[in-house]
Amino acid sequence: MPAVTVENPLTLPRVTAPADAVARPVLTVTTAPSGFEGEGFPVRRAFAGINYRHLDPFIMMDQMGEVEYAPGEPKGTPWHPHRGFETVTYIIDGIFDHQDSQGGGGTITNGDTQWMTAGSGLLHIEAPPEHLVMSGGLFHGLQLWVNLPAKDKMMAPRYQDIRGGSVQLLSTPDGGALLRVIAGELDGHQGPGITHTPITMLHATLAPGAELTLPWREDFNGLAYVLAGRGSVGTERRPVHMGQTAVFGAGSSLTVRADEKQDSNTPDLEVVLLGGQPIREPMAHYGPFVMNTKDELMQAFEDFQKGRLGTVPAVHGMSPEGPQG
Repeated sequence: MPAVTVENPLTLPRVTAPADAVARPVLTVTTAPSGFEGEGFPVRRAFAGINYRHLDPFIMMDQMGEVEYAPGEPKGTPWHPHRGFETVTYIIDGIFDHQDSQGGGGTITNGDTQWMTAGSGLLHIEAPPEHLVMSGGLFHGLQLWVNLPAKDKMMAPRYQDIRGGSVQLLSTPDGGALLRVIAGELDGHQGPGITHTPITMLHATLAPGAELTLPWREDFNGLAYVLAGRGSVGTERRPVHMGQTAVFGAGSSLTVRADEKQDSNTPDLEVVLLGGQPIREPMAHYGPFVMNTKDELMQAFEDFQKGRLGTVPAVHGMSPEGPQG
């Protein structure tokens, strides 16, 4: 799990919660069910079974892989539409190409993030490049959906390619954890991702036995998803392991700890921490569209079917097969 790393975290700025911070309790720990997405790549549905009031402004998150593909096996998603939210694709291992119906696109690889604001809508495709399909290899990443408030749902689409080298790197006072701030800010340190809905997204690697207690905005929710390894969450040290999501309650700090002993194939605890300012608006979600009302959803499907969200570039010689997730 290379993502972005440094040899000595003690060379980085260090963060910790103030002594008078109020620790957030752990409300729930859920286990993500496994499934398949797109053309058949394996995913874990990180937020399945969690009440939306704890997730808002986040909608869903899939852990893609970790999977070692044989030659000819790597898979992606076919052309599909989106409207009304933002997709955040974070590639930890492997390579993904992105293309959209407006001529945008790019390639993201180890530690890179692509932030796509679907807004009023478009068609796009995500797939491994041809050379990776031929050779096979390791693939591992995350895709997060972030809701947009009603006033921004029909804005023009926008893209940000966030290279791994541009993320804000931080550590804990003892150097036991490496923090990669992808978007938002943590203790005054700003990540590169620009968001419409105020959020914080970071990927933390904790050495065995390490603990981090971070300041966390009181007006944000708090979520921790375990990408790999074993540990505990909250000052009550509730156990968590790979594929589990912890929901934190109210407070101004959150705590994560790595177990002293980790599995041989995952030497550290790898966790994604998310917080955001709840939008608290009605949400109508079906397939690839996230709107405020059923009527807006029906309009989105009509616009897609009539080609108003764009058309697949002619070089592909195909048309959209229908809405995908």
